[in-house]
Amino acid sequence: MRGRRIELIEIHGTTICAVRKDGKVAIAGDGQATQTGQNGGGMVIKGNCHKVRRIYNGSIISGFAGSTADAFTLFELFEGKLKQFNGDLMRASVELAKQWRTDKALRNFDAMLLASDGSNMLLISGNGDVLDPDGDAIAIGSGGYFALSAARAYLDAGVDWSAEEIARRSVGIAADICVYTNHNIITEVQDARA
Repeated sequence: MRGRRIELIEIHGTTICAVRKDGKVAIAGDGQATQTGQNGGGMVIKGNCHKVRRIYNGSIISGFAGSTADAFTLFELFEGKLKQFNGDLMRASVELAKQWRTDKALRNFDAMLLASDGSNMLLISGNGDVLDPDGDAIAIGSGGYFALSAARAYLDAGVDWSAEEIARRSVGIAADICVYTNHNIITEVQDARA
């Protein structure tokens, strides 16, 4: 059609936070999907997305920030790598990051992942990064800095809350500040492997 302008759509933000405490890791994430056009303007298109889930027969928890379709493709690839390496989180994560960085189609994916087996917490990105945080918290997404700051403050203060409560409250603080994060928070908890 002549004269009709097609606007590109970009999906924005989320907040995913992982906290390790007392032999458990919790990953919490909000449920908001926001859509904006090239010329600004935007709207919440869904408020109850499940961005945190269990994979590899429930023994690995993971959360994503970024494009939903890209993240679901990455979850499938990640689960395949976990199967290939018998649940070895570090090895599967490194192999996923290598494939993500070198594959022409995957290289353009707009997403990041956090994953944990209950002991290790890893950030996996398309730049080839597989990062284990120095401390007991890590976060990604548009509200990630807010959630990470809150989680570190809670951990440093020695609050008598579980990893799940700290992760949930940290994402809640991000939701109060970040317009791309809401209070519909999903949390998964994984015990450390024996």
